Amino acid sequence: MNVATAAPTATTLKELIDSGWESKSVKREIRDNFTRMLASGEELFPGIVGYDDTVIPEINLALLAGHDMLFLGEKGQAKSRIMRMLTRFLDEWIPFIDHPELPVHEDPTHPVTSLGRKLVETLDPEDIKIGWWHRDHRYSERLSPGTKFADIIGEIDPAKLTGGVSMSAEEALSFGLIPRMHRGIFAMNELPELDDLVQVGLFNILEERDVQIRGFPIRFDLDIMILFSANPSTYNRSGKVIPQLKDRIGTIVQTHYPTERDQGIDILRQEIGEDLDGEYPVQVPYFMFQLVEEITEQARRSKFIDQASGVSARFSLANFRIMVASARQRGILHNERPAVPRISDLGHLYSSSLGKLELDLMGTHQMSEKQVLDAVVAKAVQVIFGEYVEKHGLGEIAEIFRSGVRVEVGDLLPSSHYAERLQSVPPAWNLAFEVNASESEAVRASCVEFVLAGLYSMDRISRAQRHGKIEYEV
Repeated sequence: MNVATAAPTATTLKELIDSGWESKSVKREIRDNFTRMLASGEELFPGIVGYDDTVIPEINLALLAGHDMLFLGEKGQAKSRIMRMLTRFLDEWIPFIDHPELPVHEDPTHPVTSLGRKLVETLDPEDIKIGWWHRDHRYSERLSPGTKFADIIGEIDPAKLTGGVSMSAEEALSFGLIPRMHRGIFAMNELPELDDLVQVGLFNILEERDVQIRGFPIRFDLDIMILFSANPSTYNRSGKVIPQLKDRIGTIVQTHYPTERDQGIDILRQEIGEDLDGEYPVQVPYFMFQLVEEITEQARRSKFIDQASGVSARFSLANFRIMVASARQRGILHNERPAVPRISDLGHLYSSSLGKLELDLMGTHQMSEKQVLDAVVAKAVQVIFGEYVEKHGLGEIAEIFRSGVRVEVGDLLPSSHYAERLQSVPPAWNLAFEVNASESEAVRASCVEFVLAGLYSMDRISRAQRHGKIEYEV
């Protein structure tokens, strides 16, 4: 994370002018900084995975074109994260007229309010105080449902009318979020849920950059970048967004879920950070990363799940954290360091998954959400195990098990329980799973459960479940 540098030292308008500071619009400021970073080869959107060839090029062009943008995509596609990240293209500090009665951060040389203009016209530059606004505070966002005209645009302030201010005077206004973000970035999430009246109020702001409150045309030369986000299923529905408002949005950026499993795994690794370390560390075999992400992939393909709603990347992350927590609990109970996640840890995914999947009522045929999740997990195990079998051969992977062997599995069983069943480990295991199954009982236990679950998914062995315990029979 970047650490903010100290604000510039100018404290009066005279000092600011003498420093050679140049006034810029928000969009020119963003374009200039973006151009410099692009030319120097600096990473533009750190932490954004899977968008290098699709989403990011569209954002780049929109920034260079000076467009307001709409991010169109399903939930969990990093729309909000990208919008918040655009502040990195702002100047770190910008000056403003430091006066307690000014409702906005006025450009010291181009004020837009009547009070700001009066101060600049009547006072000596040495007497006009200057403050500094950091880019981290120049971003504001609002969720559309429940948003009123007064929240976004503004309203007549009854208290000011009582004090004798004329209703048609600018001083009678209480500014909304957009005017208050003058010289900044404002984001409106879930645009189709915005009230029609507020959508109409956005027309002139997007096109003319002025506002009209209760029939009084108040001319502000607002300097602002406006961003929107929306779900395709609602944005494209007739009547949800007024056509004139759509027409005024410069660029639509269409986001998407990771196109490759490895991209989803990269996102998991990035988001989990250092959570795998600590007093009771957790070591996650790569096939368990693959399983968690494949569960999400299968959910996104399932006919039982409403795909218009989408399956968020947060689904993967929540499932991964629960799996790690289950492994860590086992590590604490049995003093296993590091603990290693197993298939049986996925038995706790109900708690992290239910509520994040919206069922397709036409396709589920009365299946419960738990049954749908069970089917999704089973399919994911079958797919991942099938890939290992195809690459390394079923015989070598499964050769350790002989007919008549029963193996009980469970998330709270110590790894030594599995070691008793496996006195030796086939060399193919370490090669296939890229783990130290020969040296680590915990890793071996994870491999055993993966192989057993995989063989069961291919109908090669049977499984019995009694009193919450699972027993495989080879």
